[in-house]
Parts: sequence; structure tokens; C-alpha cells
Amino acid sequence: MTNIKRRLATILATDCVDFSKHMELDEVSTLSGLNACRVIIDSNIKDFGGRIFHTAGDSVIAEFDSPVECVRAAVRFQEMLMERNKETTVEPKLLWRVGIHVDDIIIEGENVYGSGVNVAARLESHCQPGEILVSRVVREQVAKRVAFSIDASGIRDLKNIAPNFEVFSVRSADLNTSKVVAQQEIAAEVNKASPNNETARISELISNKKPKLAILPFKNLSKNEESHFLIDGVVEDLITEFSMMREFEILSRATISDFKVGVDDAMKFAVSHSVDFLINGSIRSSGSRIRLSIELMDAQSGNVVWSNKYDRVLDDVFEIQDEIVRKITIALLGEIQITSLQRSKRKPTENFSSYELLLRGKEQHHKYTKDANQLAIEFFDKAIEIDEGNAQAHAWKACTLGQGLIRKYIDDSAFDEKYQLAMHHLTMALDLNENDFECHRMLSAVYLSNHDYKKAEEHGRIAYRLNPNDPRVLSGTGEVLVRIGDEETGIALLEKALILDPIPMGQTTSDNRFKDLVLGYYCAENWDQCASYGIRVKDVDPRTWLLRNFSLLKGGVDLSAESSFRDSKSKFIGLDWEETIDRFHLPAEEKNKELNEFVSCLKEKYG
Repeated sequence: MTNIKRRLATILATDCVDFSKHMELDEVSTLSGLNACRVIIDSNIKDFGGRIFHTAGDSVIAEFDSPVECVRAAVRFQEMLMERNKETTVEPKLLWRVGIHVDDIIIEGENVYGSGVNVAARLESHCQPGEILVSRVVREQVAKRVAFSIDASGIRDLKNIAPNFEVFSVRSADLNTSKVVAQQEIAAEVNKASPNNETARISELISNKKPKLAILPFKNLSKNEESHFLIDGVVEDLITEFSMMREFEILSRATISDFKVGVDDAMKFAVSHSVDFLINGSIRSSGSRIRLSIELMDAQSGNVVWSNKYDRVLDDVFEIQDEIVRKITIALLGEIQITSLQRSKRKPTENFSSYELLLRGKEQHHKYTKDANQLAIEFFDKAIEIDEGNAQAHAWKACTLGQGLIRKYIDDSAFDEKYQLAMHHLTMALDLNENDFECHRMLSAVYLSNHDYKKAEEHGRIAYRLNPNDPRVLSGTGEVLVRIGDEETGIALLEKALILDPIPMGQTTSDNRFKDLVLGYYCAENWDQCASYGIRVKDVDPRTWLLRNFSLLKGGVDLSAESSFRDSKSKFIGLDWEETIDRFHLPAEEKNKELNEFVSCLKEKYG
């Protein structure tokens, strides 16, 4: 049985104002600024005794034992962020909101739940840029113990929590700039009007940033339990369609797979992932018919913005998906031309039996086991046998063969044969659909492994242009760009992959995301960030070990005094480093040379 504990704690919730809007205008500078802000926020939380237990990149939730230290941490990092924004070279000037509440929390493993978390998150959402809002219980425990004032700021309607919740604003001299005060006065007038019009709220939201969506797993209402592959396939297709639109941000398939239908609270899930709108539904399939119900929900108010029911034959599933995407787009953005809607090009096949086998194959592919890998290939073969023009079946067979080779599901003796087979199907898929981002994503990885950096960049950039929100595209293209000298853009893509998909499909930690960033910051010669991300990696591989220690040394750290180095050097120092470094796929010979020389020094001194 899961070990669940309860205790009283102070919860701090903070997020970056208009982050998506800034991303739309200048993705690279925004992610660079976000990283700088997070260094300030994270270090202050730690310095004042806090612990971060959830982060989505542009948002942080932390717990403190002391409400006084929690408020002091918030004031300190807000002051430092304000100071940073005064520098003329800083663009964009990112502002943050903070909500703080003391209440009972539930601790289950590494996760924290409860009223304290929900109220703090709601308070933060009611803040003006640069503001800190706290509950009455926080004010009562803190006000007499700090130099700054905590003043009444009226009441707020905390949706699904309390309709008339009294809030207080922290008044530090360094925080209350004229700009922030003016924004607070404007907001006060808006709050008096208390508009409940859903259209008005959506319009306000859309004008400030790109909507962030989460498509939750659909309920399976079919009597046939095996039909879940169809439900998963429909959801995955919808995620793919929305991820191809620059007008939206959308949580990855891996992230939403953490949500358990009928167990988890959708509104709490939305708050923890900073989601603006939730899409959920149910599917019942029987014989040749499919019944699909779907609704689009405002994640703040809980109101349904749009809903519909479909009762069609299974062959109409593509048209249903197309209509859902268009209806939701119109509900959120209005009647505009969405250039990235390419259903006619994305439709994999006219043959539903071939499509059904494609979905069954993808379901097995996502299980990441040797038996499932082989079964997936068999399903893709049957899909291609029925319809040789099913481009996605060719692409996914190539991807599954690649999975088998990388994860050693396929014997090394068959490597060359299976590699050539994968390339054959990848070429077939691209010939059938030159605009399939999956093909360009995989080709970029293939050319990178073969040290053909020009073609790796070409296909990586095409994949990103076709799908700017797919975390696999972001990480793959980012890995190529940091290697070829475009470190700033590459790191921005790697940071975005971490935000949208912190734990990739088939993984249990964020290690792979952190490892990519270790490489990125090494290539950028940002030794502090390289070492910082290296320390976060739990299961350290040779590349991360070497780049982290190289960066620590460059930063002036005595490796012999580092426990992480002392404890691990015997495991790594004796490797065949010349061959290992070659597998880093670094085109710059000087970098390969400096790493080999660094290894020689380590062996001489510690070997």
C-alpha cells in the first residue's frame, strides 16, 4: 500500500507572466531569460529552506516549513528579478507572480497534494505581474516578523475552492514600482466588474499568450476491452494535429499519460501543468460504428466552452478528428486560417483496416519491451501488406526497427540487415509524404549518427518547421544545432522539450532531457549551466560524467574535493575514451581533442 503522509506546510506557487506570448515573439531569448530567472528563483527557495516538488519550466511549486522564510524567499527573488529587468541588455523583461498559502498537504512518494497546493496556485493566478499574494493565515503568521507590510487586497473568487477568499498583497519597497502599482489598480477595476462571460475571458487569455492545451486520455466505454488501442490512437492523432500548430502549446503524450481517468482530478492536473484548456471525451466502438463524445473545458472556471457528440461509421474517424481540431480551433481562436492544418496530407490511408493495424503497432511500440517491439513490426507489416501507400506504417516500422537496434531488442548480428531495412521503409515513407515530420526527424538522427551534419541540420530544421511542439523534434533538432555552432537556438529547443515533456515516453526520469542540456551548455562553453544540469542526472552515462567534470574543472572546482567525482571515477576512468568520445558526434575537432587531453590528465592524476 502507498505510504501517504499528512502535515502542515507553507506552499509557494509562482509562474512567468505571458511566457507563451514571449515565446511566440522570440523563442531563443525567452528561454534564455527563463533559465536565468529560474537560477534566481531556485537558489532563493533553497537558501530559505524550501523544497521544489513540481516544476514545468515557467512555473514552480515549492514547500517550506516556515511561512516567514517562504515569504522572505518570495520577496528576495522578486526583488532580484526586478533588478535584472532594469538592465538595458535584458530582453524580454520577464515578470513573475507568486501565491502563498499555509494548509494541510498530502505527501505520497515524491508528490505533494492537498488544499495548500491548490489555494497557492489559485492565488498566484490572481496576481498582477511582479506581485505576491498571500492568504489571511499567512499574513497572521508573518506580518509581525518582517520589515515589509502585508496589506489587504480585497477578495477573490477562487474557482472550485472559495467564492469570497480574502487575499493580502506583500508590499516591499523594491517591489512596488509605479508600473506594478498601476497594473494592480487596473486589475482592481476589472475585479469589481467580475465578468463571468466565458468568451470575454478566452479573448483576454488569447490576446496575452498562446493557449496551452492538454488532451486527457479518453474513457473507453466499449464492451470490447481490446478497443483501447483505437482510443489511444485517436488521442495521439489529436495531440499530433495540435502540436503542428504554432498558435497553441500542448502537453506531450508522455505527460498526459500520467493522468488516470476516474482517479485523478482534471482541474488539479491543469493547475499543476499550467494548462489553460482541457480536452476530454469518451469513445464507444461497436461493430463498424463509433460513438465519440468530446468537450473543451476552461481549466480555470471549469466551464464547458464547446462540446459535441458523433455517431459515425469507423471509416469516418479521420473526418471526426479533423472536425474536432477545427471546431476547437474556432472556439479558441475564431474563424482564422490555420496554415498548419494539413489533414489531407497527414491522413495515413484510405483503408481503415490498414489504419487499425497501424494503431495496434503504435500501441505496442510505446510499451518499450522486446516482445512488444517484435509484435509492433508484425502489425506494421500487415498494415503495409493491405495498403503499401500507408506512409505512416512505413515510418513507424522504421522507427520501431530503430528502437530495437538502440535498445538491443534486435541481436547485434542482424544490425546491418535491420538498419538497411529501416532506411528502406524511411525512404518509402518520405516518398509517399514529403511533409511527414516523423520522417525528417528520424533522418536527422540517422545523418547525425553518420556524422553528416549538414543533412542532419537540413532534416532537423524541416521537422521543426512542420511540427514546432513535438518534444522529439525539439530534442533531436536541438542536439544537432548545438553541435554545429548554433548553440543558442539549439539550447532553446532543448529547454522547450524539457518544459513540454519533462519525462519522455519510455523513461521514468528527466535524465535524457538533462543529458541533452549538459551537451548543449558544454558546446556553448557555459560551464556553470553544464555542471548544474549534470548534477541533476541520476543515472550518469560516460558523456555526462566527462562533460560535467570538464565543466567543473573549467569553473575552478578541485575535482579531488568533489564527492561525486571521487565516488564515480573508478567506474568511468578506465573506459576506451577515444572510441567513447567519437560517439559524442562532435564535428569540431578541437573539442574532441580537448576532451581526449582531459581524459589523459585524469588518468595520469587519478588512474
